Amino acid sequence: MKKPTLKAPKLKAPKLKAPDLSAVKGGSRTGQSLLAGAAVLGLVFGIAELRAPAAPAAGEAGKRTTTQVERTALVCPPPLQGAVGSTALTLFSPEGGAGSAGTGLLGDVTPDNVLAAQSPVRPAASASGQPSDAPSGGPAKPAGPVLDGRVTLAKPGVPVSGPAANNDSAPGTFAIATGNLAPGFTATQTTTSEQGSAALSGIRCAPSGTSFWFAGASTAADRYDYVTLVNADSLPAVVDLRMYGDKGLIENDLATGLAVAPGTSQQVLLSGLTKGQVGDLAVHVVARSGRVGVGVHARDGAKGADWLEPSADPAASVTIPGIPADVTTAHLVVATDSPDDADLKVQLSGKNGWFTPANKETIHVKAGMTATLDFQFAAESREGASAIRLTPSDPAHATPVVAGLRVDRENKGKTEAAWLAGGAPVGTRASIADNRAGQTALLLTATDADAKVRVTSSAGASGGAPASKEVAVPAGTTVTVDGIDPAGVNGPYAITVETLSGGPVLAARQLSIGARDVPTFTTQQLRDDRATVQVPQVAGDAGVVLK
Repeated sequence: MKKPTLKAPKLKAPKLKAPDLSAVKGGSRTGQSLLAGAAVLGLVFGIAELRAPAAPAAGEAGKRTTTQVERTALVCPPPLQGAVGSTALTLFSPEGGAGSAGTGLLGDVTPDNVLAAQSPVRPAASASGQPSDAPSGGPAKPAGPVLDGRVTLAKPGVPVSGPAANNDSAPGTFAIATGNLAPGFTATQTTTSEQGSAALSGIRCAPSGTSFWFAGASTAADRYDYVTLVNADSLPAVVDLRMYGDKGLIENDLATGLAVAPGTSQQVLLSGLTKGQVGDLAVHVVARSGRVGVGVHARDGAKGADWLEPSADPAASVTIPGIPADVTTAHLVVATDSPDDADLKVQLSGKNGWFTPANKETIHVKAGMTATLDFQFAAESREGASAIRLTPSDPAHATPVVAGLRVDRENKGKTEAAWLAGGAPVGTRASIADNRAGQTALLLTATDADAKVRVTSSAGASGGAPASKEVAVPAGTTVTVDGIDPAGVNGPYAITVETLSGGPVLAARQLSIGARDVPTFTTQQLRDDRATVQVPQVAGDAGVVLK
């Protein structure tokens, strides 16, 4: 039987000229054919070797190098809307980001938006039906997920602000920045409330995560505290709320196994999770699977309301920055989930460095519980803006703790409250958006050594000239930065703090908007923006094509 003729498949490869082997001495036709085939294979599999890999940015092969982040994602809690007031969402990216022009968008957390966010961010279609980033006069880009943006950031160095959804069932929001907008990208949410007594509630939007600590929550009379859970990812999340009081861990099956579907938000009222009233709580939110954005909002009747500042992770030493110069009272809550007790020294920052307040020298925290300490500040004894530092009484017995501080301001018998927390240094750089002319104060605290920072105020969302100044911060002191508003500012602006030299510095922004004689204010910390990441060096290996 005649054998069928086999044809070699056509390979889509570069045209390679067969080498001329006629000059090979003693080479038979069969030998020349074999050599030619080997040469062609060498050319094909040698392409990777001929095209040398790009040189690493810095360092030797196998070492780590620093590179700019290319995408930043943040989550904000559901706004306080409807009858309680109005909420503004503000986005900002500092100048200096390298790479291609990026995109900055903020949208509501819905299943469709979350799905769209998993793909490269594309702005919604314009009135003409074409994507707004399509070439002028050119064809529309292929159909694909489109993120419905509520606020869009056009360029670095200038913030943009817009309203949140105005209904009682408004979802949380999430913000995404790419390209040169990703490094240092930040978002804030500020609510002006008119319910009961006027109040100001502010929060710095943060990345989704698996562990969040809040110290200072409560289910006491007149307190209305709730946890918000926002799933801005495409995978479901399962969350536990672990609450610690002055008698230890509070057990409740309703606080465990909370399922949060992708693109959804939940609110959990804390008073429904404790048996009776608990005056001082530390709440640890843990995602058993998936990731969530978390916030805790507190309202104390007519005495004040705000979002609780999330605490830094448990540590043996804790510093809480941002105590206002005109504070009247402060309530400290310290907690530990450690099996060991914690004995801590208490210090305040003053004009000449750290000092120990009279009759408030130490605080003892039992294992797995909370402990409290109250401060009264008389006008004649205040030393200006301040911070609290907690350190182990015995350095050989250091127990990790978290801490929160409620601070109250009073005017004509009316009060307003804000909740501060143990913080972390600004590091290389940190920014905060939604600052307002004549209503913003920046508080800087140097913990261990003298330091110098650069403070930059951006242009306003609708105009103004950026301004920058260097500020010296002596060790153990809190400095209030004056003259921070940029010239001719119109609309909200952003503040960026960069560490230039010296020891670590913690920073807090206080926004004050008086309403009906109520000294309304809110305070947020500036956290290291982590604009860069470390990646390992790699080397080319052409042998992978043979493995």
